[in-house]
Amino acid sequence: MTSSALGTASVGSELRFDPGRLCLDLVATGHPDDRLDSVDRLRAWCTAAGLVPDPTPLHGAHPGWLVDFRELRAHIGLLVRGELGGRPAPGALERVNSLAREAPPAPRAVRAPDGTLARALHDDPDCAALIAAVARDTVDLLTDPVTRARLRQCEGDNCPLIYLDTSRGGRRRWCSSEVCGNRERVARHRRRAALARA
Repeated sequence: MTSSALGTASVGSELRFDPGRLCLDLVATGHPDDRLDSVDRLRAWCTAAGLVPDPTPLHGAHPGWLVDFRELRAHIGLLVRGELGGRPAPGALERVNSLAREAPPAPRAVRAPDGTLARALHDDPDCAALIAAVARDTVDLLTDPVTRARLRQCEGDNCPLIYLDTSRGGRRRWCSSEVCGNRERVARHRRRAALARA
């Protein structure tokens, strides 16, 4: 996460990028509460998620963008959970496909002050272009059989997050070892301690 995104993200709930895929990172912004609760937070998420290079000001961002990103988040969540559970979500699929038709932001290489090439965008992207990039990531994820086979539901108590298991042997159990994994270890320790006292 970039330093500018960290400053914005530190207000309220912290932004998380545990799932391992852009579209799943967007879904994660809805748990345990809505982390896309302001235009500044949305800008921070777009930068930290790598959707736009830092610093991209996103001057055109306004509260309507929050509505559009939340709508996409809901459709991706329905679609991915439906695919994992064998419950197709045709409405969500149709909407994600429709949103993916727009052109995503056009990248370009620029010379950084140190002489290396850095990624920038040709123009300050509009909401539809950013939404299209996330929707296309969803399409790519769900149509790649190898990657799709690595989708997992977090085994943490009451955690609805889906993540991409890139661990060796495919044995990852939680969306985040530091969050859900730690909760599970603490709960296991408490159960053992209670049994020892009984």
